[in-house]
Amino acid sequence: MVQHRSDIRRIERRRNRSKKTSRLHSGRPRLVVYRSLKHFEAQIVNDFEGATLTAVSSRDKELQSAVKKAENKTDISRIVGEALAKKAKTAKIGPVVLDRNGYPYHGRVKAFAEAAREGGLEF
Repeated sequence: MVQHRSDIRRIERRRNRSKKTSRLHSGRPRLVVYRSLKHFEAQIVNDFEGATLTAVSSRDKELQSAVKKAENKTDISRIVGEALAKKAKTAKIGPVVLDRNGYPYHGRVKAFAEAAREGGLEF
């Protein structure tokens, strides 16, 4: 399906508006969220070095058994949030800034963020 040019501009404006406050924090890396129709991905990025510190996806092999047991996509987001918090703890990553990548903060994004906070990730 071809999107109208004004729709694309609106989406890009929303995405850039949400990135405006999350970029270039010297002490905090950025937690970037991506959601597709089936999967959920998140990565912690250091913008100053241009490096990904850690990443988790619902496609990862170690999460496949938990993802198959999930009842809906919100549960998958919670699983990914818990796994990312665990990986960030082992990598000794401190507080981060959430970059929701233009997605509204409700539903799957909110479930992911709450699960990551419960897992010990600070943002």
